Amino acid sequence: MNFVPTSPAPPDGLALAERIRKGENSRREVVMQAIERMRRVNPQLNALIDDLGEQARDTTAVASTDGAFSGVPTLVKDLFLPVKGARMTNGSLIGKAAVAPYDAEVVTRARATGLAIIGTTTSPEFGTSYTTESRLFGATANPWSLDHTAGGSSGGSAAMIAARAVPFAFGNDGGGSLRVPASCCGIFGLKPTRGRVPMGPTVGEGWAGMGCNNIMSISIRDSAAMLDALSGMDIGAPYAAPHDAESLVSAVAKRPIGLRIGLVRQLAPFETSAECLEAVDDAARLCAELGHHVEETTLPIETMEYYDTVFTIIGAQTTSLLAMIAQVTGRPVDEANLEARTRIILREKGAVSGATYAAAVDWLHAFGRRMGHLMQRYDVLLSPTLAKPPAKLGSFQLDDGNSLADLIQLFHGFSPFTSLFNASGQPAMSVPLYWSQSGLPIGSHFASGFGREDVLFALAGQLEEARPWASRIPPVNALPA
Repeated sequence: MNFVPTSPAPPDGLALAERIRKGENSRREVVMQAIERMRRVNPQLNALIDDLGEQARDTTAVASTDGAFSGVPTLVKDLFLPVKGARMTNGSLIGKAAVAPYDAEVVTRARATGLAIIGTTTSPEFGTSYTTESRLFGATANPWSLDHTAGGSSGGSAAMIAARAVPFAFGNDGGGSLRVPASCCGIFGLKPTRGRVPMGPTVGEGWAGMGCNNIMSISIRDSAAMLDALSGMDIGAPYAAPHDAESLVSAVAKRPIGLRIGLVRQLAPFETSAECLEAVDDAARLCAELGHHVEETTLPIETMEYYDTVFTIIGAQTTSLLAMIAQVTGRPVDEANLEARTRIILREKGAVSGATYAAAVDWLHAFGRRMGHLMQRYDVLLSPTLAKPPAKLGSFQLDDGNSLADLIQLFHGFSPFTSLFNASGQPAMSVPLYWSQSGLPIGSHFASGFGREDVLFALAGQLEEARPWASRIPPVNALPA
C-alpha cells in the first residue's frame, strides 16, 4: 500500500488541547505550526480559499481557555457556513466577491470550544458535486494521489485533514458531502441526524431537511466531542433531534456486542465495483469477528424515482437561492457564470410548481417512514460508501448538452448510497477500513436509526481499535520529513 507509516500517529484535537492545558505546548505555538502545515501542502492540494492565519494568530491569546478544544486549529468549508469576515463564495463565480457578515451558529459554537479557525476550504458550486472542482477555484487534489478527486462537496476540508494539516475540519452534507470525501481521503466522516446540528441563524433547513453540518476527523473521539458541542437546536429552529441521555464521547468507549447489521452490497440500477464490494465485505467480516450478526438485506426504494424526486427539491431550492442572491445584489444572476451542472438542474427542475415541490417533500417523508420500519429489524445498515474507488480529477465534467439523467448516472453511479440517509434523516458515517491495491482509500458506510449516533460512535470506536487508521499517512502530507 502507498502510505507513509508514522509512529506514533500525530495527536488528535483532544490530545492537542490536553497538551496545551498541561503547558507542554502553548496555544500560539500549536496554531502557528498548523498555519505552517496548511500553507506548506496547499500548493499541491489547492484546498484553501481564505488564509486566516494572521487573524488566528492574533486572536489565539484571547480564545476560550476552558473549552474541550482550546487552542486547537481547524478549517471551515466555504459553503453556507459563514465565517465572519471571510469570503462566502459557495464555490460559485457569482459569489466571488461576497464576504460573510456574521458567523454561522455552528461556527459560534465551535469558537466556544476554544478552536482557532485558520482558514476556509474549497467546495464545488452550491455543493452539488461529488468532486471538489469549480470554475472559480479549480480542482482540489487528493493527498493520496494528486491525479484523483478528494471527493465532494467537502473535499477541501477532507484533503487538509488527510494531509494532517489539522486534526479535523468543518463541512456539510446534503447527499453525502461529508462521507464521500471522507471515503476518498481515508478519514472519518459522520452525517448527524436531521435537526441535531443547527443550520442558523438565517436558515431553518437545507434542501427540505436533507442538509446538515458537522466535522470530518482522523479520530472518532474528536468527532464525538465536537458533535456533543454542536448538538441542540438554536433559536427559532424548525425542529430538533432527540436529546442524548449520555455524551457521545462516552459512547465511543463502549464496545457493543451482537449488533444486528443489515448488509446492502448493491443499489440497482447502479453497479458496485469489485474493489468496493471487497471493501464492504471486508468490513462485514470484521463486524462478524467483533461479535455482530451480519445478514444481507435490501432497501425499500425505487432508486431512479428517488433521485428524480431529490432533484425536484434541489432544483426548486436552487431557483430560490438565485432569487435571493438577485434580491441582495440588486441584479439578476447571469446564468453564464454558473456551472453547466447547475444550469442542467435549473433547466429540468428549476421551474417546478409548488404542488410538485410539496409532493416531493411528502415522497421523502414516506421514504423516511419505510426506512424507520426497516430499522426495527436492524441496529445498523452497512453498505459501501461509494460504488467506485476515488475517481480521477476531470471525470465528472458535464456540459449544456447533457441531461439531468446523465448527471444522475455520472454522480450517483459513483455515490448511490449516501444520499438516501439525508432523505430519511438518519445518522450515517464513512469509516476508513480499506485501501485499494493502488493505495487509494475506500470507506465503508454505516447508518443507524434516527437519533442513534450513540450506536454509530460505539461501533466506530470498536472498529478504530480493531483496525486503526491514524498512522496511515498519504504521500502528500504536512508532517515533518
